[in-house]
Amino acid sequence: MIEYKNVSKKYGKNIGVEDISLRIDGGEFVFLVGPSGAGKSTFVKLLLKMVDADRGSIMYNGYDVTKLRPRTIPGHRRSMGIVFQDFSLLPKKTVFENIAFAMEIVQKPRNTIMKQVPMMLDIVGLREEAKKYPQELSIGEQQRVAIARSIINNPGVLIADEPTGNLDPDTGWEIMRLLEQINRRGTTVLMVTHSREIVNAMNKRVIAIRDGRLVRDERGGLYHPEYDDEPEQPKPEGALPL
Repeated sequence: MIEYKNVSKKYGKNIGVEDISLRIDGGEFVFLVGPSGAGKSTFVKLLLKMVDADRGSIMYNGYDVTKLRPRTIPGHRRSMGIVFQDFSLLPKKTVFENIAFAMEIVQKPRNTIMKQVPMMLDIVGLREEAKKYPQELSIGEQQRVAIARSIINNPGVLIADEPTGNLDPDTGWEIMRLLEQINRRGTTVLMVTHSREIVNAMNKRVIAIRDGRLVRDERGGLYHPEYDDEPEQPKPEGALPL
């Protein structure tokens, strides 16, 4: 589904990523880890065609992202779901309307929207909050809305950039259970994170980048302390049954 082949990107004299080669198959759950400035953001931006590679190719669903023409880039990005740390919800739209908006952008029929949004609200556990506005929700509920919006159009890949970064530990685990559920439904999940506890507990594939280079790629991997730039946080009691 996703394959980087000898991909490099520099910003002047600074390295974004250098000679990255790896493959992520459909249905995988992958953690992308490394200290701040390691190249994680560049890795994601290259996949989204937000920046251009200096060298190499990035294959996604059979086509080369590096060769996309400008008019095809919006459609390419819409084929993936993206969840950011700051949620980016529309404050003047209700929970229902925020999720529906993602379908309206791709011109889904109104009857389809009215059928699928309630189903999605059930998946993320927010049916009772459908008429509320973002400011009326808890932080964890806002993140659930953002996730629902990102997957309402059934993307093949969900990119989650520090989705638990602004959450307390217990709420963070709730979000991880939701992402695990989404992955089990067939969506490939690529999650950028600094959370050593989450990575170590979930036993997924771990891709580590440092100084722009791929330094580790292992299934069932752990978050090694040498790739961390934040102090370890205490694990919330009763955190895991995912």
